[in-house]
Amino acid sequence: MEKETSKIEVIQQLAQGGDAEAQFNLGVRYDRGEGVLKDFKEAAKWFKLSAEQGYAKAQFSLGGMYYSGQGVLKDFKEAAKWYRLAAEQGYAKAQFSLGGMYYSGQGVLKDFKEAAKWFKLSAEQGDAAAQMALGMIYEGGDGVLKDSKEATKLYKLSAEQGLVEAQFRLGAMYYSGQGVLKDFKEAAKWYRLAAEQGVAEAQLYLGIMYYSGQGVLKDFKEAAKWYRLAAEQGKAAAQLLLGFMYYSGEGVPQSFISSYSWANISRYNSNGADTKSLFDFLENEMSMDDVSKAQALSKRCLESNYKNCGS
Repeated sequence: MEKETSKIEVIQQLAQGGDAEAQFNLGVRYDRGEGVLKDFKEAAKWFKLSAEQGYAKAQFSLGGMYYSGQGVLKDFKEAAKWYRLAAEQGYAKAQFSLGGMYYSGQGVLKDFKEAAKWFKLSAEQGDAAAQMALGMIYEGGDGVLKDSKEATKLYKLSAEQGLVEAQFRLGAMYYSGQGVLKDFKEAAKWYRLAAEQGVAEAQLYLGIMYYSGQGVLKDFKEAAKWYRLAAEQGKAAAQLLLGFMYYSGEGVPQSFISSYSWANISRYNSNGADTKSLFDFLENEMSMDDVSKAQALSKRCLESNYKNCGS
């Protein structure tokens, strides 16, 4: 404890003496509450003193505080200004953030070409978020010529660094054969990585692959498992597919009540899209008492935020 206190005192002395790196480090301490009480205003103060001396990390951090409104009034123009100063010094995180502001039109005029430029500079330094963002730009053709191969290449670079959204997007490219040869095994591999980290859309598609035997051995239990995980995150398509599995008894014990309940929840979340056929089947199988039980179950499931949806 004494050693830490002594370290803070040294940083404070250096910062008060005008050392830009120490000012930045003191700002970080106040931002995180490390060795000092967390204080965003103090953090912003020290970041600004350092940033005004041209310290790129401080410029980026100050930009982030203006972007989020922590310690200062939220101001996208100021955020863009400080991001730009750091980006022009080659700081990859700032280049990505500035690209994002051009992409969304926050603090600057929306400009997909400028967004692509800054994303590319950051991506070339290995920033995973920038690689994914640039991949999205190439996939959509925003500010650049549409290029699915380039998009796939960038998604892979990002996915291999562990960025979960890039893993999902790479799985989708392999599944559809966009920018790469269609490969269900590779699709399943990348969908699984994203699904295991809780991405509902990846859980849905992995369930579909287990149901149909695409890239994996057909396994109805695994399909139902992944459908349920996606369903419990509010994914209407997964809720409907899980309802069908309860109807047929594939991968789960057959239960018309559970089937109706999940179909009812899916109808609620999708404004009734695609649920009619399952309700038509169920109406021929269920008593009014069972329908009432199913409606009560779906109500309880929704009210508990998917924590109490039955087995």
